Amino acid sequence: MTGPDEYSAVADNNLYTNLMAQRNLRLAADAVERHADRAIELHVDPEETAAWRDAARAILVPFDEQLGVHPQAEGFTHHEPWDFERTTPEQYPLMLHFPYFDLYRKQVVKQADLVLALHLRGDAFSAEEKARDFAYYEALTVRDSSLSACTQAVIAAEVGQLELAYDYFGEASLMDLENLEHNTRDGLHIASLAGAWIVAVAGFGGMRDHDGALSFAPRLPPRFARLTFGICFRQRRLRVTVTHEQAGYSLAGEEPLEITHHGQRILITPEQPVSLPIPGLQAGAVPLQPPGRRPATRRSAG
Repeated sequence: MTGPDEYSAVADNNLYTNLMAQRNLRLAADAVERHADRAIELHVDPEETAAWRDAARAILVPFDEQLGVHPQAEGFTHHEPWDFERTTPEQYPLMLHFPYFDLYRKQVVKQADLVLALHLRGDAFSAEEKARDFAYYEALTVRDSSLSACTQAVIAAEVGQLELAYDYFGEASLMDLENLEHNTRDGLHIASLAGAWIVAVAGFGGMRDHDGALSFAPRLPPRFARLTFGICFRQRRLRVTVTHEQAGYSLAGEEPLEITHHGQRILITPEQPVSLPIPGLQAGAVPLQPPGRRPATRRSAG
């Protein structure tokens, strides 16, 4: 199979694909239970849904015990690393200068793949696993795709690398204004522009939606003073305001809404907004990128 990373095709048990298939199987079984009458019409019985749940439990999630990280696909961490030191700036993007047959056999990542799983299936990883995985794949990801920076920003923010997240945010936002891919003449990178919103809300706002439960773990980079955004969720309009010290949640509508703030469950009502402090996070060492592939630094010199 091929996961999101097009430099690692013809692989077995791509972790992102496996985890998304696992979620789909479980959601399908849940839907059958919620809509029993419709399931009968479609001839879906409990035995079939039980088989879906069994398949979800049996799905392989590769893990390299020696390195303490998740392989992007089965055997990926046993590949020889790409020779980044001998790759010149003019040889990027790699797919225009090297055969895919060579790329497929090396540890080199075109765009976020395992890191995308850390975002969309973050419920399948511990905080420690996320930090280790993110650092490992930062050193292999060359971002030969404009789709990568926003996802790397989201996870950088989650693991406390807020300056790095801010740099990736700038890359996603300014992809066309600064012509970073040298191809804006061919059209706008709409997905990257949408990714800038994802960085703001899912990265610095820390929003996640796992199994229908809405949660937030906001943290701002130093150059942000305030972040405000609104979302619609189950016929309710939620407004979130974040500073470095606290996050505020207010609700428009008639029904209350339960959310989670940094692991703490809270109930918001239209009459009673909630403000809570933002806990500190001790981030590890700033992860390295392949030589010459670090995003442009966007913080002020002072």
